[in-house]
Amino acid sequence: MGSAAAKTHVAKESRLRREVRETIRSLAWAVVLFLIIRTLAFQAFRIPSPSMEDTLLIHDFLFISKLTYGPKVPFTDLRLPGLREPEPGDVVVFKNPQKVDQDYIKRCVAVGGQTVEYRDKVLYVDGVRQVEPYVKHTDPRVLPGRDNFGPFRVPEGKLFMMGDNRDNSSDSRYWGFLDESLIHGKAEIIYFSWSADRMLPRFKRLLMRIE
Repeated sequence: MGSAAAKTHVAKESRLRREVRETIRSLAWAVVLFLIIRTLAFQAFRIPSPSMEDTLLIHDFLFISKLTYGPKVPFTDLRLPGLREPEPGDVVVFKNPQKVDQDYIKRCVAVGGQTVEYRDKVLYVDGVRQVEPYVKHTDPRVLPGRDNFGPFRVPEGKLFMMGDNRDNSSDSRYWGFLDESLIHGKAEIIYFSWSADRMLPRFKRLLMRIE
């Protein structure tokens, strides 16, 4: 009996070790898969400021697609091929050109080769007045620099970025053209949104596509 009990105990320990190994292996693969997805496909981002209101609100939580413009190879300056190039109208997450450890989110309004001009709070690209239903103005004043500039030709490989909250946005009007190498990805969807005032989720914004 003693021998049978010992064999049963050994068998249970062996099975437990196999289960532990399988669990560790599964967790390891899950971590690897998560890192691959985060590095090459999608990344989460939280809106910290009002510069994109009312398109994006403070405490909106987004998924950005790295596949659209091509993900960067970790620890290098190389970028894999993407689905397409950035286009005017895209909402883009990128490194702050003045402080690369900080991320910004703005709307691309012009790409390399285009001419951008801002006259009395109205945007013109290649001389054509732009229809921008998402733009918000909160200051009735017209200020030089902020509300009147250009025309400027955007160099190849660069983008001109502006916040939708035009009177309250640190963007290309102040720090110049954005180099495409600083792009993280295209903002695609709001997966969660939190109202700090009401201390409740903004349910109507959940799973909202960003346009």
